[in-house]
Amino acid sequence: MHLPIAGRPHLTYCTNIHPGETWPEIFQNLEQHVLKVKTKIAPDCAYGIGLRLSGQASHTLSDQKELDTFRRFLQKHNLYVFTINGFPHGTFHGTRIKERVYLPDWLEETRLDYADRCAGILAALLDDHPDIEGSISTVPGAFKARVGSDRQITRIASQLLRHAATLYRLQETTGKTITCALEPEPCCLLETMAETTSFFKTHLFNKASVVNFSRLTGLTPCEAEEALRRHLGVCLDACHAAVEFEDPDTVLSTLRDSDIRVFKIQLSAGLRISHLDRESRRAIQPFAESTYLHQVVERAGNTLTRYVDLPQALQIAAKRDESINYDREWRIHFHVPLFLERLGPFENTQPFLTRLLQLQVERMPTTHLEIETYTWDVLPEEFRGVPVVEAIAREMEWVIEALTQ
Repeated sequence: MHLPIAGRPHLTYCTNIHPGETWPEIFQNLEQHVLKVKTKIAPDCAYGIGLRLSGQASHTLSDQKELDTFRRFLQKHNLYVFTINGFPHGTFHGTRIKERVYLPDWLEETRLDYADRCAGILAALLDDHPDIEGSISTVPGAFKARVGSDRQITRIASQLLRHAATLYRLQETTGKTITCALEPEPCCLLETMAETTSFFKTHLFNKASVVNFSRLTGLTPCEAEEALRRHLGVCLDACHAAVEFEDPDTVLSTLRDSDIRVFKIQLSAGLRISHLDRESRRAIQPFAESTYLHQVVERAGNTLTRYVDLPQALQIAAKRDESINYDREWRIHFHVPLFLERLGPFENTQPFLTRLLQLQVERMPTTHLEIETYTWDVLPEEFRGVPVVEAIAREMEWVIEALTQ
């Protein structure tokens, strides 16, 4: 839905919170959950959907009959899809996912095919909305441990250029602008803002890439660079950036100064342990669950240390002297409800998100805002005291209040 603030951004939540991999399962979630959220939040106006499509579901929805049926459903209920979560290609709930969530990554042809397919679907779904640009968030290249050479980084960049060429051709044939939003995340190729801007400058917007893209599209070099910057940019996940101890003002300024567009902001919050000790390590154990990867970034003075997963971080901390642990702060990649400022003895990274929302009003870095708290099913039971639809509605109300107060 459009928010009544400067720039009139669209606000939604990502449907990856609902388990479902096949298109029938995903469609059933839209009927059972999204319509209820719309009734609570936007009963009398158009409501935008943040659609999560698995690779399997994207194949099904590519069928014209399925697309037409879905479009009729959207029209009937005053819904529209403006963004797709094209990050997790495979199963996303109910089994051990961990680092497999990044596969297939941008080293693989399957990722390119999936991204192209999602773009075609989104362009078709936006056919009735000529003024809306579509965004698709995606893997930040690859899991960092998968990338061991410059040749692999060049491969990732080449795949992204090929995808950008598809997006350019889609715009030429359909009139719809669809964007690819790389989502920096801890322990990935694109992790910090410094790494992200360096990758864009060195591998996507550099002279050689512009020339290559010009050959792929038939555009002049000047037109090619403009098209690349129009179609390739960033999905800024607030939890990820906060876990990396980034500063929201600096993040947005860095991207702006590098002329890298923010196509989508994912509104999310992680966990924070301000002083690590034996008691906090004991209390955080229930969050060390077996489904998702929960990267930890530890700050001691001016030094940041990164751990691929919470169990690993806990194991190392248990071997250290307690007085040394106490001088350390942890930020943990575990998406928690935005409205829960505290979870037992822990804070969330809400201050980062609150400032980011203020900057959204002041600077309007994007028109796509998507709440992404996908971990509802694995939160410790004491923090799941309300039904999921009510929790989603409370998150949306929290964001609306923060943006309009």
